[in-house]
Amino acid sequence: MRAALAAWLVLSLLEGRGAEDMCGDPPAASSHSVAAPQLSPEERLSPHMPESLRCDACHAIAFQIEEQLTKAEGKVGKKALKESDYLEVLERSCSQDWESYGVLELDGEKRLSGPGLPRQQHLSVLVSGGPWPGRISKLCHGYVGELGEAHIYSAHRRGPAALRQLLCHGDKGPCAGRKERPDPPKALQNEL
Repeated sequence: MRAALAAWLVLSLLEGRGAEDMCGDPPAASSHSVAAPQLSPEERLSPHMPESLRCDACHAIAFQIEEQLTKAEGKVGKKALKESDYLEVLERSCSQDWESYGVLELDGEKRLSGPGLPRQQHLSVLVSGGPWPGRISKLCHGYVGELGEAHIYSAHRRGPAALRQLLCHGDKGPCAGRKERPDPPKALQNEL
C-alpha cells in the first residue's frame, strides 16, 4: 500500500498536480503567456522611426520637452527662460538616453510606450532599447532644427496642448488628421 501511495504521489507531482488538487481545493490560477511584438525588417533595422510610430514618438518628445522646460522654469521662479537657457534645455531634452521608451503590440497594432504616452493596461511585452532611443532622439533634434528653438519655447509658454499641436498635430505633423487617442479604460486586475 505504501508503494502505491508513493507512486501516486510521484505521478501527481510529475503531472503538475499537487495533493491539494486531489483534495477538492480550487485549482491554481491559470497562467498567461504573451509574445514579444513581431517587428518587420524596417522596424528592426532602419535608423529611422517607422511611419506608423511617428505620432506616438512625437507625443513622447513633446512630453519630455514640456517636462524639461517646466523643470528649468521652476528653478527660476516660473519666469520665462533666457534664450541661452532654453537652448540648453532643448538640447538636453533631445540628447537624453530615451531608454524608458519601447514598442509593444496591442490588438495587432504596434505602439510606442513610455512616459507621457497613454498607459497600456493590457498584458503585453515592451521591447525597449535597441534602435528606439536613437530614433526618438533623431526625431527630436529634427523637430527642434525644423521648427526652431524660439518657436518651440513660445508654444511651451502657451501650454502643453500648444506644444503638442505645434510638434505633432500641425499640417505637416506626424499626427496630422488623427485624433488624440484617449487612455484606454483601466482593466480590472485580480488580486492575489
